[in-house]
Amino acid sequence: MFRKIVARIKNVFNPSAKSFSPPLAVTVKEPKSSPGERKAYPHTKPQGTHHPRDIRKRETRAEYAARRAKLTQRITPAPAPVIPAEPWDRSLFKVSVVDGKTRFHDFELPGEIMHALHDLNFQYCTPVQAETLVQSLLGEDITAQAQTGTGKTAAYLITIFSHMLKHPIEGKRHHGTPRALILAPTRELVMQIERDARGLGSYINCSILAILGGMDYQKQAEVLKSESCDILMCTPGRLIDFMKKSLVDLGKVEILVLDEADRMLNMGFIDAVRAIVLSTPPKAKRQTMFFSATMSSDVQRLAESWTRQAFDVKITPEMVAVDSVEQITYITTFNQKATLVYNLIMQKHLDRVLMFVNRKDEARRVKELLETYGVSCALLSGDVEQHQRIRRLERFREGKIRVLVATDVASRGLHVEGISHVINYNMPQDVEEYVHRIGRTGRAGANGTSISFADEDDAYELVKLEEFLGKKIKCTYPDEKLMTPIPELPPRQAHEHEDRPRSHRRPNSRQGRRT
Repeated sequence: MFRKIVARIKNVFNPSAKSFSPPLAVTVKEPKSSPGERKAYPHTKPQGTHHPRDIRKRETRAEYAARRAKLTQRITPAPAPVIPAEPWDRSLFKVSVVDGKTRFHDFELPGEIMHALHDLNFQYCTPVQAETLVQSLLGEDITAQAQTGTGKTAAYLITIFSHMLKHPIEGKRHHGTPRALILAPTRELVMQIERDARGLGSYINCSILAILGGMDYQKQAEVLKSESCDILMCTPGRLIDFMKKSLVDLGKVEILVLDEADRMLNMGFIDAVRAIVLSTPPKAKRQTMFFSATMSSDVQRLAESWTRQAFDVKITPEMVAVDSVEQITYITTFNQKATLVYNLIMQKHLDRVLMFVNRKDEARRVKELLETYGVSCALLSGDVEQHQRIRRLERFREGKIRVLVATDVASRGLHVEGISHVINYNMPQDVEEYVHRIGRTGRAGANGTSISFADEDDAYELVKLEEFLGKKIKCTYPDEKLMTPIPELPPRQAHEHEDRPRSHRRPNSRQGRRT
């Protein structure tokens, strides 16, 4: 303290004197790092080189469009038609003349169509094909009452391909503007029509496109935006969606086909179908082909309003049933049906069977029972998603599945080669469905067998069915061998089967969930 006072006095009397003060410690602040920047480690590695992370280049609009175009091409592969370098020799396709049968040679069909018919081994026309092609190839409208399995799909596809070969369009066309439009009620039928069209058009430079619900909406929209379309086949609901987004223009349609019009009416598509038909050119400027399994008064009125002086073709249900399908009806009880269906499959060695059950819960139970006894089965009902339906149908076509248990969702639009037997586990409550069910076998003139079970619940349906077919249905009791009790399951499997959820339906109750 004394020294400080003396130092101050000296500064007052001698201001030139400089006082010494120790240097202040200066703290250097480190620059603050940004929130996303990592702090450096306190010790760097003695060797190695640090490479900063490359900044990813942002994709431009043009690059994005090109990438999407490549994806679309990869997602929707369309097999290109095989155009032979030299004209096909018609002399290779020889079919002898038979009384009462019409050959495809009897029509002046283009060589590309005859080449495809030769590959498919189509020699003689079915009745609906023979009657339809005579007028449709001249450009006349057609109203045909024909059930599934009569060959009507080939009739209108041959007409479409022949028209396009005789009237080619040169120059660029707008995308999403079809020349021919085919409407069908179900997804399965649309896929089947597409498969048949690619077979008959394998030598024709013609673009074929199918759009339907249950598939990727965006992918289908990309195809409509990027590709031209000559033949468009679709379900009404999905087509209306694309029309609202201006992805489809029906103003240039030259041929309009309505397949299974009665089914579209029953499924509630009439308003959508009417809007679609009104979006096409007037009926005087287009050719219209109207196909229906039944021809009620409502369906008849629609056919008259959408066609112009149409030529009528009628293939009655009796012709289909008598000529190509053997019908067997067994009198049984509800509790005996499981035993009967098992013995039919095992004793008669049935390899490809389509079985129809009215309700989803019962269909699932029958499928699980057969699987328990080692019979390969698959279920096809309204609860099954579209991609699963396609997979199960393909496995059934390939012979990997022995029995396909289905509700009426599969009664139309399915064409699987070699279905030897159709089993009606339940009689259909709609008599028209009976014809469509048995139409899965005995297709296009081939032989098939239909087996129906008439139990205490379904027996009275036979009266309505006889009135619809116009003939008596012969019923018989199954042989004793077919009623042999099912082998007992091992205790573990029997316990698992009993634990599965069962329906609360009583044996004599017709209430339940329909599809």
